[in-house]
Amino acid sequence: RTYVRKAGFMSRMMQALEVADLLQVSRATAYKIVKQLNEELEQRGFFTIRGKIPEEYLRKRFNLL
Repeated sequence: RTYVRKAGFMSRMMQALEVADLLQVSRATAYKIVKQLNEELEQRGFFTIRGKIPEEYLRKRFNLL
């Protein structure tokens, strides 16, 4: 598992396969979702890791909190 320190706490990075499982979508769709969310984060000035997305951001964007 990959974690990123963010404002004093750790945020877990989800891989595309975990995204597919969580959202009940195909692996290809999960990779597209991760890519789109990473592009959003890059536009906001964040560094991203290809194929991974912070779990907190994914859950926020899909209202899964």
